[in-house]
Amino acid sequence: MADDDLRRILAEIQRRGGIGPVDLDAAITHAEAYAIALPEGCATVVDLGSGGGLPGVVIAVRRPEVRMLLVERRATRADLLRYAVRALHLVDRVEVTERDARDLSGVLDGPVDAVTARSFAAPEVLIPLAATLLGPDGVLLLSDPPDRAPRWTPEQLLSWGFAEDGRVEGVRRLRRST
Repeated sequence: MADDDLRRILAEIQRRGGIGPVDLDAAITHAEAYAIALPEGCATVVDLGSGGGLPGVVIAVRRPEVRMLLVERRATRADLLRYAVRALHLVDRVEVTERDARDLSGVLDGPVDAVTARSFAAPEVLIPLAATLLGPDGVLLLSDPPDRAPRWTPEQLLSWGFAEDGRVEGVRRLRRST
């Protein structure tokens, strides 16, 4: 798939209000860091609060071996995500669900390999939620501003069942700790 198609589709989503007034090329580059940060062998990903498709749609395009669930509770944005999935020919491995991320019962077949989130929720909401979705070796990928310290202590992270596992270009990777 041509990068022009991805950019064109995301520009249309931005034009329709699904992506805010950001530099789209920079936003795509940041979303690509999520695709790079996914561990090798990762087969299933849930993107929480998918919004206009950053990073979920970009991950789906950059990592064709991955099956994805894009979770978005707002109907208009879920419709825009469905548009992107169809337009980018991802329907065979990317599903969009319009619901609250806390209610994914009946949608997932079991634990997933990775959860991604960009501007989704506070750590005390996001991290425990991700723990309910991930398998024992799963990873959570989230963004933090590059100059900020983590918004949690190592003890908090451990209490949620996670440990720091590095950073890729502004994307923080947290691994389930067993």
